[in-house]
Amino acid sequence: MSEKNDGANRDATKRSARERLQEERERQKTRDKRRRTLVVSAAVVGVLGLAAVVGLIAANAGSGSKDAKAGPVVAPSGATGKDALAIETGKAGAPSRLTIWEDFRCPACKSFETNYKDTIHELEAKGLLTTEYHIVTLIDGNMGGTGSLKSANAAACAQDAGKFAAYHDVLFENQPTETDDAYGKNAKLLELAGKVDGLDTPAFRSCVEDGTHNSWVAKSYDAFKAGNFRGTPTVLLDGKDIFADQSDPLTPQKLKAKVEAKAAGGGADTGTGKASPSPSASGSKNGSGATSKSSSSGRSASSSASAPAAGSRAVSGG
Repeated sequence: MSEKNDGANRDATKRSARERLQEERERQKTRDKRRRTLVVSAAVVGVLGLAAVVGLIAANAGSGSKDAKAGPVVAPSGATGKDALAIETGKAGAPSRLTIWEDFRCPACKSFETNYKDTIHELEAKGLLTTEYHIVTLIDGNMGGTGSLKSANAAACAQDAGKFAAYHDVLFENQPTETDDAYGKNAKLLELAGKVDGLDTPAFRSCVEDGTHNSWVAKSYDAFKAGNFRGTPTVLLDGKDIFADQSDPLTPQKLKAKVEAKAAGGGADTGTGKASPSPSASGSKNGSGATSKSSSSGRSASSSASAPAAGSRAVSGG
């Protein structure tokens, strides 16, 4: 009897082991199925996540210039030069040509305009000088904000209205501090338009608010970078950088004498080669012999009667 019982017990034990093994196999299958489901789900999530990241990078890659480069390039009325990127003042075809690359947010540009403006206007009025302005957005790239872009667009809108020269001067006369992006607000630009007789019109307001010339401004800045100029202002007299020689920069008085001499057939050396880069901002001497003091952004704070050349705003990727 005991042998039968022992045999029955062994059979039961064998069946129990087989059942446990089968149960374990079923559990393993369930685990494998769940794992495969999780792997597939994770892969899908990973692909979607990667797409989201790529999309975010793509969205942010051009965020700094999105406003500037959106839409077609619309040059302001009467724009001249290669790709119509220059705005001219003074008599067309005058004996001398002054080419200026500047930014309405740039303090060194304001210093240049303050010191040279009267001389430039006098020479233009005499028919001796044509001034060619190229407006760029260097400070927006270096300091952030949109004031360089929006003020440049507003100046182009003023050109459409035949009021560029007057509005150009008003923008520099009322320039905010470099860190204050006041010109990034259309309301400020429209307020300043009120200082120019006949400029504040519905057409001008629409041009400013719509950013009509934003893409044109962006193209002008591309041309500035392609020219390998070191900073703003970059000022060329008949193709020659007037601040290239820091030991003898072209002061307003020297500029006047040079232009008048050329008009009189004096054979002044105006140069025709490619302009050398603008000098850096590191305590060099200005035309009056005074040493310029550099601001925290690397720009000269000089306001001497000579050039702000030593304080030119250096290009730094913006």
